[in-house]
Amino acid sequence: MAEIAIRNISKTFTDRSRDRDVVAIDNVSMTIADHDFVCLLGPSGCGKSTLLNMIAGFEQPSAGRIEVGGVPVEKPGADRGVVFQQPTLMPWLTVADNVAFHLKLKGLGKAERRERAQRFIDLVGLTGFEGHFPSELSGGMNQRVGIARALLMNPRVILMDEPFAALDAQTKLEMQEELVQIWQRIACTIVFVTHSVDEALVLGNRIAVMTRRPGRIREDFEFDMPRPRDITSPAFNDAKRRVLGLIREEATLVRRAA
Repeated sequence: MAEIAIRNISKTFTDRSRDRDVVAIDNVSMTIADHDFVCLLGPSGCGKSTLLNMIAGFEQPSAGRIEVGGVPVEKPGADRGVVFQQPTLMPWLTVADNVAFHLKLKGLGKAERRERAQRFIDLVGLTGFEGHFPSELSGGMNQRVGIARALLMNPRVILMDEPFAALDAQTKLEMQEELVQIWQRIACTIVFVTHSVDEALVLGNRIAVMTRRPGRIREDFEFDMPRPRDITSPAFNDAKRRVLGLIREEATLVRRAA
């Protein structure tokens, strides 16, 4: 059974200031298997984040349905961890307390919270920073805290909305390498929204390219290049040309429709 089943999803928003409806996503269907790493690419405004939010349960589709593990998605759940572009940490809590916060809400004692959080703090490379506050960390380190927090919930699915977009180039490369290693170790399913073709091809074993609004899946293909991936190799650059060609065609259609 597919981990995530997206069945004929459409999403319409009401623009009250202009008294009209806007179709953000139109009749999207795809299946995502256990341990897939799917990257969603497409023009700005094509509905990538909206689709991710519906898988997360933050928004409901106007038509169609989404299932995770055969169960319809009707609201957020512990089976789906979410990592946003900004890590949304609580500045008054330390790294350890931010990672373990939802365990506190469940009533677990401090010692057990710290013990369970430590595994994931170690996993994301923050050993030794357990007592630091977010203001004392770099942007990349704060994003690691957000990833550790999501992992601690032991989700079957991790949803990531451009989590590395605000990072400098070197930190972004490091975080991409870390994320692939984490994905390989814990065997979860990841759906990752990005605007970067290079990032999608470094990370994903599947690339789904969306059309201009209303967003549809224009092309969804497997990318099984061995890891770690050589971004200078002919195979990588062939795939990059393929994806860039699709995105440029969509951008041209947007300009013609304007």
